[in-house]
Amino acid sequence: SIPAEYEKTVPQVFPTTAPGNFTWLDDCRHYVMTSFYPYQWDLNYKNPRVFNEMMYNYLFLANKGMDMIRIDAVPYIWKELGTDCRNRPQVHTIVRMMRMIGEIVCPSVILLGEVVMEPVKVVPYFGSIDKPECHLLYNVTTMCTMWHTVATRDTRLLRRQLDAVNALPKKYVFLNYLRCHDDIGWGLDYAWLCQNFGTDEVLHKRYLNDYFQGLAGNSNSRGELYNDDIVSGDARLCGTTASLCGIEKAGFEQDYAAMERAVRFDVSLHAMMFMQTGIPMLYSGDELAQVNDYSYKDDLQKAGDSRYLHRGRLRWEQSEYIHDLETPEGNVFCGLNALVALRGTSPAFGTEADVWTLDTGDDGLLAIGRYAKGQKIIGVFNFTEWEKTVTFPYDPGEFTDMLTGETYFLQNLPIPAYGFFYLEQRNGEESL
Repeated sequence: SIPAEYEKTVPQVFPTTAPGNFTWLDDCRHYVMTSFYPYQWDLNYKNPRVFNEMMYNYLFLANKGMDMIRIDAVPYIWKELGTDCRNRPQVHTIVRMMRMIGEIVCPSVILLGEVVMEPVKVVPYFGSIDKPECHLLYNVTTMCTMWHTVATRDTRLLRRQLDAVNALPKKYVFLNYLRCHDDIGWGLDYAWLCQNFGTDEVLHKRYLNDYFQGLAGNSNSRGELYNDDIVSGDARLCGTTASLCGIEKAGFEQDYAAMERAVRFDVSLHAMMFMQTGIPMLYSGDELAQVNDYSYKDDLQKAGDSRYLHRGRLRWEQSEYIHDLETPEGNVFCGLNALVALRGTSPAFGTEADVWTLDTGDDGLLAIGRYAKGQKIIGVFNFTEWEKTVTFPYDPGEFTDMLTGETYFLQNLPIPAYGFFYLEQRNGEESL
């Protein structure tokens, strides 16, 4: 009867691959709470021994030399009958206790929190000045909003969320990424989308998933759904960065013009991710433009989990082409190396920089400004398949392309389809 009461209010995490929140165990004649998978038991933090044992594990890993320890699925830690068992106040107390113990015993270890929730529920896991929690959080909000922008060619939601992140205290540090080992869940700000554009959440999620399967919106993407819930109409999306950018499709069709655009888009999205304040993370294989691996379907232990589509083994043979600019591997690898070098030597990319977005006058374009120590950088990104021209409201002077050294003005600036610019201005002029 108790599991049945929980099921009335607790949503299912994986309704297709692991339905329900409890598993019956014949050997002990008991139900066990298993929010994620039948073999993954939820811990009862109401028993203080559980917290002690988990901290023993934490300290064991610290003694092994771990620099960063991740708390997985943080919002789910505390269970309370009659609630959705998400983001309960006790969760924040537990995380604060973990942070306190870590700072006393191993202060150099960073506590990374995984909070895959809508934006308003993510930031509280940083805690406050007097009650800090996680040092670092995954920037899942910007990740999924960026892919929404790819499918809609509309940067307005992305700009709104970047403005919100840029307004946070500079001590709040995000781990930024385009893709990771998990699926893309569409945890967008649907209240804002509905209010401003009349967006229907179910229909919009369906469009996004159709787009990234290559079924709608003149898409070049190739991905697969994960946990397609027929009842709610919800599903998540799997695929490597390269395949979602069109590199897989262009390669299969031997379309060289399409390949050039897809590679440019792959590098552009990484460049936009590198413009965000925080720590950029590359998922293994992205540096080689590695496409989807469909061999998981031949493995009975993996075939039911489409996330293995982007969890394929690193294709080491592709590394032979990392310096060949006639190949996708070479173009992406060298492009990312150039971005990394710029980010590591430019003060405006630092954590203390002032960061803002600029009005481009075109919903298909995103512009981000960064300023620190006399260096101003303007990044302009084209999320459409058409060349765009942008003019900013007034003349801020000459800028230098950080990748080519060419000089540009920000009037009638042509942005290639799926392309970008990193434009630099030194001497400490005031920010736009």
